[in-house]
Amino acid sequence: MKTFMFAALAGALFAAGLVVGGMTIPAKVTGFLDVGGAWDPQLAFVMAGAVAVYAAFLRIIRRRAAPLLDARFHWPSERTIDARLVCGASVFGVGWGLSGYCPGHALASLTAGAPSALVFVVAMIGGMAITRVLDPARR
Repeated sequence: MKTFMFAALAGALFAAGLVVGGMTIPAKVTGFLDVGGAWDPQLAFVMAGAVAVYAAFLRIIRRRAAPLLDARFHWPSERTIDARLVCGASVFGVGWGLSGYCPGHALASLTAGAPSALVFVVAMIGGMAITRVLDPARR
């Protein structure tokens, strides 16, 4: 239960950061991706701030022997760039660019009742279900 509470708190903090940064507005995201037109650099500043905070905390966390709520750390172990990774990243990027939503901010936008976020989340869940059926590595 304690782990769930901390996960919920972290998710709420992430959602609040997206809202404060204006990243729940799809036009902000598509404006950032429109480098040949009316480019909006705000997302770059939000990302830079997030990376700076993460980098600072990562240095502290790496010094710990174990995490606070688990027996061990679960660091990524896979280092290869393969077709599955490139395909997944491409689908994510194209979906983000076309809709202006990524999974995190789509879920945050659902709380505001954005109909386009609902459409995106339903499509995202459908895509996850299709992947689970078609990709043997996900079983």
